[in-house]
This record gives sequence, C-alpha cells and structure tokens, in this order.
Amino acid sequence: MASQKLFEAFPTLTSKEWKHKIQAELKGADYNETLVWESLEGIKVKPFYHNDEFENNVTVHTSVSEFKILQNIFVHDVAKSNEKAKNSLSRGAESIRFTIENEAVAITELMANLPLENVTYYFNLPFLSKDYCAALNQFATANKANFIFLNDAIGQLVAEGNWFENLEKDFENLNTITKTSAFPFLSIKSGIYQNAGANMVQQLAYTLAHINEYFNRIEKINHAITIEVAVGTNYFFEIAKLRALRILFDALKKEYDYTFDCHIVATPSKRNKTLYDYNVNMLRTTTECMSAILGGANAIGNLAYDAIYHKDNEFGDRISRNQLLVLKNESYFDKVNNPADGAYYIETLTEQLAEKALALFKDIEANGGLITQLIEGTIQRKIKESADKEQELFDSGKEILLGTNKYPNKNDKMKHELELFPFVKQNPRKTLITPVIEKRLAEKLEQDRLALEE
Repeated sequence: MASQKLFEAFPTLTSKEWKHKIQAELKGADYNETLVWESLEGIKVKPFYHNDEFENNVTVHTSVSEFKILQNIFVHDVAKSNEKAKNSLSRGAESIRFTIENEAVAITELMANLPLENVTYYFNLPFLSKDYCAALNQFATANKANFIFLNDAIGQLVAEGNWFENLEKDFENLNTITKTSAFPFLSIKSGIYQNAGANMVQQLAYTLAHINEYFNRIEKINHAITIEVAVGTNYFFEIAKLRALRILFDALKKEYDYTFDCHIVATPSKRNKTLYDYNVNMLRTTTECMSAILGGANAIGNLAYDAIYHKDNEFGDRISRNQLLVLKNESYFDKVNNPADGAYYIETLTEQLAEKALALFKDIEANGGLITQLIEGTIQRKIKESADKEQELFDSGKEILLGTNKYPNKNDKMKHELELFPFVKQNPRKTLITPVIEKRLAEKLEQDRLALEE
C-alpha cells in the first residue's frame, strides 16, 4: 500500500509534456540542435526516452550470471605457460585462452595438472591445422575437458591479407575439422573491425557477413560459434551492440536451420588506449568490461592497463583480473539476468543498431558477400572512412582521451618504458588483399611527444 500511495503522489506525464517543459527551460534555444546529438552510426540520441514513444520490447536473453573471467596466456614457454595458468586459476580466473604459436606445443605438457572440471580452455590458433585440432579433440575427449578451438580462416585474411594457404584449402580443412570435432571449433575474430575504426553498425554487419561466409561454405556446423568482440568506451551503445549481435545471429541461424547459440568473448578495445597517463586505461577498461557484462558476454578477457607498451607481466595481469573480480564479487554484476531489459534508451539503441546493421549486411550480400568485398577493397575503404571521421574528432579535441588530448601531464616520460612497439608496424609484403590495420587514436600525438623527449 505504501508503494501505491507513493506512485499516486506523482502524476503521470506524457513525453509531449516533458518536451514542453524542457523547451521552456531552454529559453528559446532549439531543442533538436541543443539536446539531440548524432552518433558516428547516424543514430540520433534524444535527451530522454518515454514509454509512450516506445513501441516494441526488444527480447534478448543475456544470462549475466554465466559470464566467466578469462585469462589470456601467450604460449612461448610451455612449462611457464602451464604454471601461469595454474596461478591465474588459483587467483580468480575462471577460464583460460591459450594463444599457441605453432604445432610443436604438446597439449599434454601444456595441460599437465590443470583443473578440468568447470573450467573452459580456449585455444587461439594463428595457424590452421586439422591434425592439431584432432589432437586437441582427442585430449579433451579422453580427459572430459571443456575445450573451445578458435579457428578463423577469414579472420586471417582480414588481418594478414592472405589465407593460411588458399581459399579452397582452408575451407577443405575446416570442413574436415567440423566432421570430426566434438567441441566448438570456429571463431569470428570481429574485434579487428572495432580496433581498426569501424563504427558499430559496420562492426555488426561485417561480423554477420563473416559468419554468413562460414554458413555458406562449411557443410554442417554442429557446435556454437565463438564471436570474439572488442568493446569500446561508449557505455550504453556497447551494451546495445552486444544485444544487437545476439538478435542478428539468431535471425541468421534460423535461415540455415541451426539451433545453437553464439558464444561471445569480449575484450576491451585497444583503439582508445594511451601510452601517456596510462593509468587512465584502467578506468576505460572498467567501463568497457561493465558494458560487456551488461550486454551479455559469456566470457571477458580484460586488457592490462600497460598492454600496449609492456610485455605480459604478473602485475598487469593481476590488476586486470582483479577489475573483473571486483565487478563480479563486490559490485554484484552477475546477480541479475537481462539487466538492460525495460531500459527504453538501451532497447531503442539495440533496435536501431540491429536494423541498420541488417540493412548493411543485406547490401554486402547483394554485392557478393564479405570475401568478395574484401578482395575488391570495399570493406577496407568503408572502415578507413569511418576511422578517419573518428580520428578527426580526436584531433580536433571533440573526442576526448583524458591525459592525452585533454589535461595531459607534460612531465610524463615514456621513451624508456617501451618494451613493445606501440604503433602501427610497417610490414611490406605481397598480399592477396589490403589487410585491415588496427590503429589507436592517440598514435600520432604520442609519436610527436616521444620525439620531443630528452
């Protein structure tokens, strides 16, 4: 009864009445020009959203309680990687993503004495080998392990400009793997689109077209597809992006009579990370991980605050893992499923992103599909156009990275801290297509600052 009286004390106002009040407060300024802004995706964002203007509830099942804390491990030394995996799992990690450089890595040595129950192990493979997948499959089956293989031949073409071998051979290998694998074996490395500067509509459409190429070229897929996404700093848009991705995937899979779900693995973007005032990167990755959780990612591998200029190190890994532990165990982000349901703003963004991405996807398919448009250079050109727009906003100060193009600390010195080269690497080589190049917004500014350091 108390709650009923409380709500009765406040009369219901229509959106028209709210707009009238806002217009009065603006004292003659134009409502649309002053308060409505347009995103890089062409979405006009209003200052408020009201239920009398909201027609459809966007149904997206996001089981937030299932999200797992993922630790990334690059396997250079098998014994050290094994120890690092054990240590990470004992300190809060719930799943491991091994990046294996070559087929010489022995699975039995890498997995020695690692816990197998309730832990998912991802194997990021920068090579395509049906024999190695068979070895992984054999080990996992014999030991009742939960493995996910991350093979992406199209992702190799996008990032490197060449197939592993060639189109026919790569898909022949993938068709062999799908017939023998008892575990998910296919990944969509869509993070490259975000890190290269594609807007969210492009990211979704290119990811969907990426998936559709596999649906068309692989005879029968029997397991969930893993989609590896990069999450940027536009908080509510990123929540909506992941929700829209599930809507689009569900719509596409029905056309092929598939029933499996997609498995989303999220990682914070590198595009907005900075060399100077690097501790701000922790704030950026925190909000990005929050977006990933609320958007419904199944697993989240955080990015260390110093990842762009330091080699893997225990401190950076621990801090990045602890950020997720705080969100999960102290901020209770894993306690409510479908947390964005009923939020008019997020649901409206979800619907608009999905609709715009679907229209772009249809255009891509009408013009030959993703691979054809990559060979023609259309995808690369569109990403560059979007990236240039965002770069212009950064260069003009309209898009702000605190500590870098706003309130920089002039006393910061980074020249002697660089263990990794933090800028785009020039690697001239013969390629089938122009590769999609990841590039951070602050690179030019940072290079200029480094050149002035004594």
